[in-house]
Amino acid sequence: MREAYRGVVPEGVLAHCPPGARIVNTAPLSLEAIIAEIAAAHAVGKDVARLHSGDLSIWSAMGEQLRRLRALGISYTVTPGVPAFSAAAAALEAELTLPGLAQSVVLTRTPGRASAMPEGEQLAAFAATGAVLAIHLSIHLLDKVIAELAPHYGANCPVAIVWRASWPDQRIVRATLATVDAAIGTELERTALILVGRTLGAEQFTESRLSAVDYDRRYRPVGAAPRFPEAS
Repeated sequence: MREAYRGVVPEGVLAHCPPGARIVNTAPLSLEAIIAEIAAAHAVGKDVARLHSGDLSIWSAMGEQLRRLRALGISYTVTPGVPAFSAAAAALEAELTLPGLAQSVVLTRTPGRASAMPEGEQLAAFAATGAVLAIHLSIHLLDKVIAELAPHYGANCPVAIVWRASWPDQRIVRATLATVDAAIGTELERTALILVGRTLGAEQFTESRLSAVDYDRRYRPVGAAPRFPEAS
């Protein structure tokens, strides 16, 4: 089975299906219909691969699916995927956590029809920490995102918009909170990820001590009295 909602799974992935596999497009199916398909296949001894986009640990609706499978006594395994923020960072050739600039990445979104945001999980609250924000499913509310973030990060804070990270037709726009709205024009496809933070494109930052020549660590003891003498 595959999740093809709005084309969020590349068709090329299906080339890995074995010959004779039955492929079910789950985009038009309800949760009950999806579980019914899985249960029917399980009943006749077939294996089912439920293909999602990105990583299952966030915004995948996996939790409700697994709850139903447990209730039906259907065993399963979960295979991790590549989350959008990670694929986008690779495309940007960026480390999101740089010493002295940011050591936290917040994965979040704006409220949607399918899922409301709990009280306290607001963009402004996250922005107040100075962390890098990876904002999903929110490109259609870009004006609102900018308005909430600019007071905390400043108009010149770097922004990157990445559409379809890691796909052949991947698109990237680099801008600032002041210029990003004009930079993307009318491109409002919902599969875009918004990254906001001072580490994006930064060149002036303190280097990590981890690999410094004088840094005493377990696998590279330094000095006459190393911190981990048993490793020397």
